[in-house]
Parts: sequence; C-alpha cells; structure tokens
Amino acid sequence: MPSEIFNEIDMLLQWNKFAQKMTDAGKRLMATYMQMNDPSLNGTTITLELPNQSTKEEFLSGCHELIGYLRGKLHNHDITIEVVVNETVENKYAFTPQEKFERLKQINPTIELLRKTFDLDV
Repeated sequence: MPSEIFNEIDMLLQWNKFAQKMTDAGKRLMATYMQMNDPSLNGTTITLELPNQSTKEEFLSGCHELIGYLRGKLHNHDITIEVVVNETVENKYAFTPQEKFERLKQINPTIELLRKTFDLDV
C-alpha cells in the first residue's frame, strides 16, 4: 500500500474539498462536523476536536468514506482519524443568515455600519 509523505496543508486542502463534496451531496451534517474545527496532523493521524460525545459518535459512523477519500488523494494508506471530545469549549455555530451576520458583527463591529450605509438586508 502507498505511504507517501504529506503535510498538514495538503491534508487540510483535501479535508475541505471532501467537506464541500458532502455539502453538495446534501450530507450537510457530516460537512458541519468536519468544519467545526480545523483538524491537526501528527504523523499520519488526523485529530479532530468535537464538542460532545454524541457528535463524535455521529462523525465516526460516517467517516469511513472520508478516510478512504483522504487515503486515496494523499496516497497514504496509514492515515487514521482520531476524535477528541472537548466539552468545555462548546461553540455556538451560526446556521441562519441572521446568526451568521451576528457572528460577523462580533468579529468586526464595523460591519453594522456597512450594512446601514448601503441599506443592506441580512
């Protein structure tokens, strides 16, 4: 089996491509889990941090296709995925346009000025 060396940037690129593929296929839940946090790479082990045990179990039940995809695209069949539960850092994720706007406003409050100046709807 191939075991070419790859770096974290290559892995993240393929990870995000697969997440987009899941979104396009209507599997938004899997894509959401993949995009909650950026995974880290340690050798051939990809570590993803998720906010709770149920999210971890759901992700692991659907990650077989992801592992196969990454192994094929990165030409390394030693790749494994480890999921770590970190319940202390449970983030609220924005799904509706209003929630997304509020999140952007937290990051950069001047976006409200932009919205008012150009009379934009959310």
